[in-house]
Amino acid sequence: MSSKTSFKPQGIIPAVVTPLTPAGKFNEQAMRQLIKYLIDGGVHGLFITGTTGEFYGLTPEEKREIFQVTLDETNGRVPVYAGTNGITTRESVMLTQLAEECKIDAVSVLTPMFITPSQDQLYTHYQTIAANTSLPVLLYNNPPKTGVNLTAATVAKLADIPNIVSIKDSSGDLTLTAEYIRLTQGREDFNVLMGRDTLIYGALCYGAAGSIASCANVAPRLCADIYDKFMAGDLKGSLEAQFRLAPLRIAFTIGTFPAVIKESLALLGIDAGPCMEPVGPMTTEEREKLRQVLIGMGLLK
Repeated sequence: MSSKTSFKPQGIIPAVVTPLTPAGKFNEQAMRQLIKYLIDGGVHGLFITGTTGEFYGLTPEEKREIFQVTLDETNGRVPVYAGTNGITTRESVMLTQLAEECKIDAVSVLTPMFITPSQDQLYTHYQTIAANTSLPVLLYNNPPKTGVNLTAATVAKLADIPNIVSIKDSSGDLTLTAEYIRLTQGREDFNVLMGRDTLIYGALCYGAAGSIASCANVAPRLCADIYDKFMAGDLKGSLEAQFRLAPLRIAFTIGTFPAVIKESLALLGIDAGPCMEPVGPMTTEEREKLRQVLIGMGLLK
């Protein structure tokens, strides 16, 4: 692609969980119910097969099914982003091409995990993935999970590649997020998305374009309020929504990720099923703690 894509990632984009049956198979009916709940809640996109979607436990065939069901249920109402994460460049290219074949709107690619490539190697990794697709590509930085960090200088360089349009930053380091924004500002064709749900408001103040948020599975309207109110100039309302959301993100440590999100959805009447083993269900005591968090947020009576 010679010119930048016109695709602009923006708003609140839930990092959608992958609902499973008790036997651990993809639950299409629950996925359709969840998508309806999210779109009715005012989200601006859907991000499937990411970290929250337990991408690491899904086969390419399962991913294809998730892509197809999501696109069918969404029916063009909001853009659909797919995680095409692999440890190797080869795997990421293959998954990205699968997403393109299914007509996904954009892909998000996490840095490799387990191995620790240099910044030059990371640059080549993303350059190769972008060269092998016509889809818009989002970089995804999540050093707490991968042990690999994309520096601001590397991201500024990657932003020159025509179809690399954004980065999701889940580092939790607002200085780094701000540097991504500072070094790419003035580029109409690249923006930054926050990946840490407690920092959405702060990132918007710096000039981020929105957030890919795990908590938006559970509280789509509340997350969307942070963005919508901010864009409407209601900074007080936006910050209030951010503070109301914070306890849910902080509660992620109650169980093993992403159990808190799936258990929260179950408490709200959406059967997202179990997490993939070895992640087990929360204890009765943990579930009660979580229930109190949801009651405190006004999500449960």
